[in-house]
Amino acid sequence: MATMEISKDNFKDTVGKQGIVLLDWWASWCGPCRAFAPIYEQVSAKHADITFGKIDTDDQQELSGAFEIRSIPTLMVFRDGILLFEQAGALPAAVLEDLISKVRALDMDEVRREVEAKRAAQEPPKA
Repeated sequence: MATMEISKDNFKDTVGKQGIVLLDWWASWCGPCRAFAPIYEQVSAKHADITFGKIDTDDQQELSGAFEIRSIPTLMVFRDGILLFEQAGALPAAVLEDLISKVRALDMDEVRREVEAKRAAQEPPKA
C-alpha cells in the first residue's frame, strides 16, 4: 500500500480504525525526513494490510501542535486506535520491520486492559 497524506480532516478516521497505522511526521526542508522517506515507502510496499500515513508538519501545524511534535521525523504507531509507539528520529529498515513484527505480535486484549487500568488509576475517586 502506498503512503497516504494525513490531515486534521482524516486523522481520527485513520488512526481510530481497526488494525495497524504508522504515521511519519515530516517536513520537506528536513534532511533526516528526506533520508527516512524512501525507507518508509519501501517498508510500506511490503505490508499492504497496514496503513502508512505521512503528516507534513508545515501544512498540519494544528495537528502537530496537538501532538506536541518537537522533532522530526517522528514515527507513531497505532493499533486499534491505541498509540503504542512514538519516537523521534529516522529508523533503519530492519528496525522498522522489527517494530512492525512486535506490534503484530501484541495481545491487544491485554493492551486494552492495561490502558483501562491506567486510566482508572488516574481518575479521581468518586464521591
